[in-house]
Amino acid sequence: MKTDGYICVWNECLKIIKDNISSDNFKTWFTPIKPIALQGSILTLQLPTLYYYEILEGNYLSLLKTAIRKILGQEGRLEYKILFAKDVGITLPPSNVVPVENPEKQPGIDAAPPGIATEIANPFVLPGLQKVKIESQLNPNLNFENFIEGECNRLARSAGLAIARDPGKTAFNPLFIYSPVGLGKTHLSHAIGLETKSIAKDVTVVYVTAEQFIQQYVEAAKSSNISDFINFYQLLDVLIIDDIQFLSGKGKTQEALFHIFNYLHQRNKQLIFASDKSPSEITGFDQRLLSRFKWGLSADLQVPDKQTRIKIIHNKLYINGISGISEEVIEYLANHVVNSVREIESAIIAILAQISFNKKTNITVDLAKQMIDKFVQSTTREMSIEFIQRVVCDYFRLPREMMCTSSRKRELVQARQIAMYFSRKFTNSSMSEIGAQSGKKDHATVLHSIRTVENCKKIDKNFKNSLDEIERLLKNS
Repeated sequence: MKTDGYICVWNECLKIIKDNISSDNFKTWFTPIKPIALQGSILTLQLPTLYYYEILEGNYLSLLKTAIRKILGQEGRLEYKILFAKDVGITLPPSNVVPVENPEKQPGIDAAPPGIATEIANPFVLPGLQKVKIESQLNPNLNFENFIEGECNRLARSAGLAIARDPGKTAFNPLFIYSPVGLGKTHLSHAIGLETKSIAKDVTVVYVTAEQFIQQYVEAAKSSNISDFINFYQLLDVLIIDDIQFLSGKGKTQEALFHIFNYLHQRNKQLIFASDKSPSEITGFDQRLLSRFKWGLSADLQVPDKQTRIKIIHNKLYINGISGISEEVIEYLANHVVNSVREIESAIIAILAQISFNKKTNITVDLAKQMIDKFVQSTTREMSIEFIQRVVCDYFRLPREMMCTSSRKRELVQARQIAMYFSRKFTNSSMSEIGAQSGKKDHATVLHSIRTVENCKKIDKNFKNSLDEIERLLKNS
């Protein structure tokens, strides 16, 4: 065959490939590939980075098989030469990875470092990278000692401790922690990482926010160093990504995370994600990635109950060196600062400010009330539908998640109607918005619910008393 025969063969293959994938994918993954040799039925292709190798193998192997067999016959196969890495080949069929014999060093291209094994366990990680010292980015103050256990977080906390003792080897891989803001997702994430490192100091743990992860990917893409970006994360023993919901709509970053996830999970490395929504509620994610989030344990953190809030207040006072606060004041704080751990911390800071700057050594209930009064009023003004639903469900001792189901159980229907009633009374949300967050009910259903509650309030004294008590809880929480 002519010396440029390999170009013709590859161009014919490209015609078949182009007809079977989107133009964007074709341009991204196939246009940069260069054919460099054809020996018998073996076509050698040069790939620009190691990243392309996994993409082709993971997503387009079947299509490549079809194309090469059609052009070169059933014995046709491909071998890859990858820039800046050891040359590898792949046989079709089957897709066994084998080394290319006597690779030529091309001008301007680094030869493979000596001593690399011919088996390609990970096409991204190059020798020596395992020696790099990696900063964990963990906050030593966010440890398990300061993470108070209660019914609101027992499952997630227990799972975190089990992971720390044996990362990657439990059924909790990945661990997906979710809750509204201020309930301790970040604290628990750091605590797991710190506990893991305290037990096994040679374990490589990295905590990173989704924003940092995205920014790193963007910078890597700009400098054509995506393979280095993936190299780094595939070195880890424990990867913790906070606020994972911010990857929504970031298709290329998700693609990189997908391959990082696969590599780490297959090698029993631990993955931990934190989000403000459960895996079934977050949107804008590739379904392959979403399904992997659900492989392990999804654990939510709930609003702490009163006893847990009291324990948290005691702990925060102790950490900040505040003593002499009466149980009456602590009880008051626990009754009035109820939405999140973060709000409790703000209340403690306010007390600390009074002691430090205003020389108030005797913190009374009246003084505590003055300090948090504006804070509590602000919380009331910003009352949300979700908060109202939570208070109503707590009052009737119903699971919060049942509020958004289609269940027609009498007690649940009544709770849902009351939540709609107060949502209309205390928020600026439209009836359509209230219905959407109440099990996807329509405008007419919300209106009917409100009228039902108003009618029952007029004729049923016990119902009215319950309604008054719920309203009191809403205003005082």
